[in-house]
This record gives sequence, C-alpha cells and structure tokens, in this order.
Amino acid sequence: MTKPNLSQPAGYEDWLQQIKYHIRHSQTAATLAVNRELVLLYWQIGRGILQRQQQHGWGAKVIDRLAADLHREFPDLKGFSSRNLKYMRAFAETYPEEQFVQQVVAQIPWGHNVRILDSVKNSVERQWYIDQTIQHGWSRNVLVHQIASGLFHRQGKAQTNFDRTLPEPQSALAQQVLKDPTHTIKIALYSLERNKDYCEQWRIIYSAVYTLTNAKEFWSRC
Repeated sequence: MTKPNLSQPAGYEDWLQQIKYHIRHSQTAATLAVNRELVLLYWQIGRGILQRQQQHGWGAKVIDRLAADLHREFPDLKGFSSRNLKYMRAFAETYPEEQFVQQVVAQIPWGHNVRILDSVKNSVERQWYIDQTIQHGWSRNVLVHQIASGLFHRQGKAQTNFDRTLPEPQSALAQQVLKDPTHTIKIALYSLERNKDYCEQWRIIYSAVYTLTNAKEFWSRC
C-alpha cells in the first residue's frame, strides 16, 4: 500500500496558520456571544425581580422560591442560586438601561461583573474598570487585584483630569507620561534639543503631571 505524500506544497504553512487563526477567532467570537446572552438574561431576570418587588410589593423570600423552582425545572443548570439571583437584582438596579448592558457591560463575563458590584460603588469608577477590562482582557483575578490596589485612583482619575484640563494632544501626552515617565522624558528632551518651541507645551504637560505624581521638574533645558 502506497503511503500518502505528506510533503508540504508551496504556501501550505501560511494557509494553515490562517485556518488556525480563523478557528481561534470563531471560538472567541462564539464564547463572547454566549457570554453576552448570559449576562443579558441575568439582567432581564434581575429586572423582573426588581420590578415585581417595587410594583407588587413582593418580599425578599420570592428570590428563594424562584431559585428552588428554577432548580427543579433545570437541575443541571448552574447560576440560579438564591445568592446569584440576588446579584441579578443588584445588577439590574445598578444598570437600569438595557442598551448600556447590551453594548458595554455584557462584554465582560458575569464573574467580573459580580466582583465589580461587590467592590466598586462609584458609577464612574465602575465604568472605568469595565472599560479597562474590555480593553486589556483582564482575567477575574487581575481585575480583583487592580481594584484592590486602587488602580483607578492611581491612574484613572489622573487620565480623566487631563481630559478635562488639557487640550489635545497635550492630554494624551500627559497620560503617556504617567504610563511610562522615563521613556517620555527622553522623548521630551530630544524634542527640546531639536526645537525650543516645544518648551511651553512640555511645561504645561509636566506641570499637570507634577500636581498629581510629584514628578521631578526638568525645566533646566528650557
């Protein structure tokens, strides 16, 4: 019996890599789609609990009854415990707008949302941690660590302040100073050596940073 020829034809390896990429991309897209549907379902259940408690005076015990009934109907499904149903209610109360949940909050997993509900009470801060999780793909443990370390207060507030107080592109440059001050200072000194007209721009930026981070001044070049 003749063995098949397994030698790679020209261009095969690149084609294989493309297929692998599309498979992984499809898997990720499917996972994200499932997550969005799950988070939206939890929000809808939470909104239903909240509305019936507010409009019909249902007490807190209805959550325990609902958990028991759902477990009886769907014994193999997790996520409908009394504890989680209470989180769904809190979730709907915290984010009353369905469109915001669909477009923003549902982009991160339910477990991440629960940690944010537990640990972050300020709406602006919650939004910031959601945005950062989406942007950087934080795991739940990373998110918990960032919240515990007060990353918003160390970085987020500074960035928000720059957006309000500095015009573009100075606000973007000031944010970069906070992220990587050593590298940015090198760029600043290089630009000053080439053109002293940049002096005032960098003076404004570093004055803003100085008030927030006690960064060292470098006015000797100006």
